[in-house]
Amino acid sequence: MSTTTIVELIGYLGSILVLLSFLMPSVVKLRVINSVGSTIFTIYALIIHSYPTAVMNFCLVLVNLYYLRRIGNKEKHYELLSVASQDRFLTYLLRYYQKDIESCFPGLNVDLEGVNRAYIICCDASPAGILLGTEREGILDIMLDYSMPAYRDCSIGQYLIWKLPQDGLRRLLYSGPVDHHMAYLSKLGFEKRDGVYRKDLL
Repeated sequence: MSTTTIVELIGYLGSILVLLSFLMPSVVKLRVINSVGSTIFTIYALIIHSYPTAVMNFCLVLVNLYYLRRIGNKEKHYELLSVASQDRFLTYLLRYYQKDIESCFPGLNVDLEGVNRAYIICCDASPAGILLGTEREGILDIMLDYSMPAYRDCSIGQYLIWKLPQDGLRRLLYSGPVDHHMAYLSKLGFEKRDGVYRKDLL
């Protein structure tokens, strides 16, 4: 493979990553992937001596890093709202985010008939997450633990671990789809026992 071909491939890789970043539903993922793509494209531009392109992409990296730092340092103020399983706003949110929920939890059937604990998690008065499950004697068997795309940084989960004991819960169980959920469960300290993921709150 010639040097020219390798250089062109570097340019294509940077371009693809920049374009791919705009398909990310999460703002954090968008800026991370965009930063990587812009860094690669900066290198490419320097190699081919296209200095205006290099400067522009380097500035994009700096802008992304600035906003990623702001996102990381921003203190989120969550509030846990307990609602009825047939609450109209809850059913609206489930319907509005149905496709995203299906992509995050393939094969999950959200059946509200068996739900006796339903929560909407808000951040600065905006809906940020949904928690549904069946509670028996302080143990919540989770049906759905869903975060809206802009809040998928585990901060909602960490808030729930702190807040739910105040609502009488002492243990969480989860046995639903885990293909896109493993990193989240691991970060929150869930342990797998007999095929069920468990987190003791007390």
